[in-house]
Amino acid sequence: MNTLNVVVFLLAAGLIAMGYVKADRVRRWRGSFNPSAPEIPDSAFVAARVVLFGMAGLGIYSALQFMAVVANGEWSDDELGSAVSQASAELDGTSRLGEIFGDDSGFDEEFATMIEEEVVENGGGGAPQSGVDAGSTGSNKPSDADYTVTASGADAAFCVHVVRTRSKNGDYEPPGIAGNPSTVTVPNYDFAVTSRQGAC
Repeated sequence: MNTLNVVVFLLAAGLIAMGYVKADRVRRWRGSFNPSAPEIPDSAFVAARVVLFGMAGLGIYSALQFMAVVANGEWSDDELGSAVSQASAELDGTSRLGEIFGDDSGFDEEFATMIEEEVVENGGGGAPQSGVDAGSTGSNKPSDADYTVTASGADAAFCVHVVRTRSKNGDYEPPGIAGNPSTVTVPNYDFAVTSRQGAC
């Protein structure tokens, strides 16, 4: 629980306790400090209790709202585990076109982004729409790569394994110029994606 919430709840408890102090006790305390002070009417105590309980209720409500906002801004272990599992299942068996000239220099970042976006998309209504990180192991290859998926607020980590295979049947050949055959082929790749709990 946030420190601010703890302080708010303690203050609210103090206000409620003050509201339950009996009028006769307050009059005795007041009389011991200032015997000549005028008598406090019962209506003043009623009004004071309404104010104290109202302030306590407002404080508790605000603290609960803040806790809900914080909870919605962070991932739980269960939310992340479910999202990673669903994301892996949806990415598994998909196909994507690669670079026209076969340059795989940015594959690592591309795979990580692909995983992060899919995990966020499968997070469900209660999970945040950000905060997911797919960290590369550093020894990845375009054909075989591992990513440790973590998220803000979650203690758990999950390993996502990506295998990319060239699928020439899905290659794309853009139309040539002025009826001439195309000299460019955009390679197609099939993806096999699995996941397990724990870092890679």
